[in-house]
Amino acid sequence: MLRRAVLALGGIAVAAGVLMVTAGARGAGIYLICLGAAIILGTAFERWRYHNASPAGARWERTGERFEDPATGETLEVHYDRASGERRYVRMGESASGK
Repeated sequence: MLRRAVLALGGIAVAAGVLMVTAGARGAGIYLICLGAAIILGTAFERWRYHNASPAGARWERTGERFEDPATGETLEVHYDRASGERRYVRMGESASGK
């Protein structure tokens, strides 16, 4: 829902920029068009760029640590990769493959 609102805000900025350019306020209109386009592109490509993938060759080991996530109430287990020092928090019952 938030993603749709941000995309709508970007669309409104682009539309307002186009209206301002046609009305004669070129500088402010171009700024709004660029700002709206950046918002739309950033939101559209955010899911593609920032995904939760395991690094190549990661070997996840269970540490035995478990805790309840205060935000979701789910029980999470800590996994550790000795090579990179990275820690992962995995829902109980899921594999440590990183997906």
